[in-house]
Amino acid sequence: QVQLVESGGGLVQAGGSLRLSCSPSGRTLSTYAMGWFRQAPGKEREFVAAISRSGGETYYTDSVKGRFTISRNNAKNTVYLQMNSLKPEDTAVYYCAARSAVIANMNERQYDYWGQGTQVTVSS
Repeated sequence: QVQLVESGGGLVQAGGSLRLSCSPSGRTLSTYAMGWFRQAPGKEREFVAAISRSGGETYYTDSVKGRFTISRNNAKNTVYLQMNSLKPEDTAVYYCAARSAVIANMNERQYDYWGQGTQVTVSS
């Protein structure tokens, strides 16, 4: 069983930045393709960004392109989501997910392990 530990959420004003981090407890990050998803109040969970096992391929949902960057440092066993120019509509619980595969995927059903989530709140 893989336990994903997320950190970095919080409260920020619109236009500000946050960086989320996620690490697998007791496992090697390089084994997994990784993704970030989010769920806003009253809405279904949605895809945000994903990165392949090597880090060579990344994918983003349209609403965050140009503002968010997913990256990974396998030596530090950590995947990141850098979020810039945050908007109130980015407010959600953000989840890290791991997939036992080489390539990334935008479908949450393709992920094997999930973190508990970290709250991101953007005030206007």
